Amino acid sequence: MKVTGFSFIRNAIIYDYPIVEAIQSILPICDDFVVAVGKSDDNTLELIQSIDPVKIKIIQTVWDNSLREGGRVLADETNKAFDNVPTDSDWAFYIQGDEVIHEKYLPNIRKAMEDNLNNRSIEGLLFKYLHFYGSYDYVGSSYRWYRNEIRVIRNDKSIRSYRDAQGFRKNNKKLTVVPIDAYVYHYGWVKEPAAMQRKQETFHKLWHDDQWIEKNIYKAPEFDYLKNIDQLSRFTETHPKVLQERIARKNWEFEYDISFNRRTVKQRLKEFVEKVFGIQLGYKNYKIYRSWF
Repeated sequence: MKVTGFSFIRNAIIYDYPIVEAIQSILPICDDFVVAVGKSDDNTLELIQSIDPVKIKIIQTVWDNSLREGGRVLADETNKAFDNVPTDSDWAFYIQGDEVIHEKYLPNIRKAMEDNLNNRSIEGLLFKYLHFYGSYDYVGSSYRWYRNEIRVIRNDKSIRSYRDAQGFRKNNKKLTVVPIDAYVYHYGWVKEPAAMQRKQETFHKLWHDDQWIEKNIYKAPEFDYLKNIDQLSRFTETHPKVLQERIARKNWEFEYDISFNRRTVKQRLKEFVEKVFGIQLGYKNYKIYRSWF
């Protein structure tokens, strides 16, 4: 069984993406790795080149600004990386620049790949998510955060990144997947406040036009993490080892009183349905594999 990791990145230093840690977190179970590095305004290319010149293949790209709205350029860059996954690989392990896998889950992921290798009905593996917010001590616990997504797919080039690179589809149909006991730790909302503000003012341009940006994204020296919080939980476990140095460098404070959490009627209903009936409500870009044997 051969496994190739793949990802894309641009301006990782300016926007403080933990892309090095993201790649390093899954590199131990990847035979090789493909990274599409977009033309950047910083030393992102040199940063990626410094990780592992033996295992990592770099594809230098230029982002297509005509694919601005809806985040389509992110899917386009994902597909560029995936298209360079070698044909002899069985599985392709996708990781985004602000996602990290805890080392404790690597054996589970590897075993899931092996167990499902010969069942061609299974097109991907479905991961659970933890979304960190404000600091490394809090996670989003409301239903506004997506709870599952596909991060391992068959090396089948008819599979394409979907919409803004959140998931995948094959011939525009949802993939059939197996849920596995592994979490993706998403750190996209944990940055030094000035870096987060820079990201907010720039990154939304991939989804919206200038008028929307002017109306909805406020200008400020730093991002206000306390604005628009609905529900957070305290994180009491350990972070991935590859992230420990980054955590030690953290130079800002964020504290939140979870007694201020707000739960809407809609959220209470979803929690009730899931607790009583075991049904997760909401959008799902995948189909769960059901074995009849």
